[in-house]
Amino acid sequence: MPLRHKVHLGLVMAAGSLLALIHSLLRFRNFEAKGYDLGIFDQAVRQYALFKAPIVPIKGEDFHLLGDHFHPILVLFAPLYWIWDDPRMLNIGMIGLLASTAIPVYLVVRGWFSHVPALLSAAALLLWWPFQAIVNWDFHEIAFGVPIIAWIIWAIERRRMWWAVGLSVVLLAVREDMGVTLLAIALILAIRRAWLPAAITAGLGIFGYWLAVETVIPHFSPAGEFVYWQYTSLGPSAGAALLFIITQPWNAVVVLFDHSLKVSLWLLHFAPLLFLPFLSPYVLLGAPILLSRLFNDRLNVWSPVYQYDAILAPIFLLAAMDVIRRLVHQGVLIPRVPWARRRTDRSSGDAVSEAEVGASGIRGHLPVAIPALLLACGVVGSLLFPQVFPYQRTLTGHNWSMYERAQAHERAVEMIPDGVCVEAADTAVPHLVDRTYVGLNGTTAEEDLQWLIIDERAAELGGSHPLTPEEAFQRAERLGFEPVSEDDMGLWVLRRDIPTAEKCGDYLSR
Repeated sequence: MPLRHKVHLGLVMAAGSLLALIHSLLRFRNFEAKGYDLGIFDQAVRQYALFKAPIVPIKGEDFHLLGDHFHPILVLFAPLYWIWDDPRMLNIGMIGLLASTAIPVYLVVRGWFSHVPALLSAAALLLWWPFQAIVNWDFHEIAFGVPIIAWIIWAIERRRMWWAVGLSVVLLAVREDMGVTLLAIALILAIRRAWLPAAITAGLGIFGYWLAVETVIPHFSPAGEFVYWQYTSLGPSAGAALLFIITQPWNAVVVLFDHSLKVSLWLLHFAPLLFLPFLSPYVLLGAPILLSRLFNDRLNVWSPVYQYDAILAPIFLLAAMDVIRRLVHQGVLIPRVPWARRRTDRSSGDAVSEAEVGASGIRGHLPVAIPALLLACGVVGSLLFPQVFPYQRTLTGHNWSMYERAQAHERAVEMIPDGVCVEAADTAVPHLVDRTYVGLNGTTAEEDLQWLIIDERAAELGGSHPLTPEEAFQRAERLGFEPVSEDDMGLWVLRRDIPTAEKCGDYLSR
């Protein structure tokens, strides 16, 4: 690859990273980051950095995060906290992971076509709404899977099937449901006639899912089991759901489209790509993740504003370009027209149809047209549609200034001393994780609790079993808390004078 092409790719990655970083830092400064999920992952990775188990008070007393989801890959970010002990470091690391995904995407598309389509694909990916959504949500473990899945496609395209197997093993450490994605990877390997790698990958996927869901998570979970079965539309258990899908596939398909948010999610992923990914085997890699969301009972996972779509973006983009590759190099999806008038190609003397000449010309533009279309959609969306493209708020200057609510948050957080046990509003938690034992309202042992920040403007105060502001105030009164600051833009700071429990000061010490 010529040096100038490397420079072009580096500039695209730098521009995408800079925009994402500015948006992320502004969110944090404006107190838009939340305890769910940035605070949770900060506490886990912070404990790893201290060579401790990932105990997360935001989730509850003595809550071990491996009892929630299986994501041991988080330990790789622990050294970042030795550089800068701040929750923003997680977002910086995540942005690095997202930006690095441009490299395998570029290499795959360049291998199929040339530099320009590859560069456009990389740029379109970094500006596309799934990447904006995960940056706007703050750090999530799925970010590790984004470059890994792109490198798996690169390995398959380079016929380095054992590399694909090795990368699949790493993918298992991202999240427990990646075991099912490994079955999809195995299917792609089988399609490519890599039978032994396919069989091993499938076996690893089954074993990895069983190990995470049946062994590791139940061992650490307070409930003693994996508690995230949320597919009651299919059945009360995995076995019942599988039976439903096999025996009533038509009803299962209906579930995938039975809400406007689900239809919107389908369209946002596939319409800008002209539904081309459905014609590529690579779309199978995204099927377990996408379908598991659409079958899920929780309405929020159908929405395009969360982190779940980031890992799908490189899959569907490369699937679309795979179809274009076949169109351009093989013409297999362009029907022949045998009755078209024949003419002679002057350069070769061979007889070709006018339809073939026209089709060839159209196909030649597709490698540039498709990523250019996606990039154009990203640019327009980022300027006009903040509901799906949250960078719009940064590009238009909407979030450049701190509003009064953010300033009130800043005042509330500054009142909390270091090394205390505190429960705080979801939006205040990320600003306390680096110096206190902090949870959400209702998650901390009452006998140790010294400080409270209650947001009376919130409908609920966050967590698995959230309190309402009214319930939080009643609890505070029962425990003998007194106001320090009252109704500062809806925020209340309260405290009670009790000795500091040992755990409050020891939590952040080695």
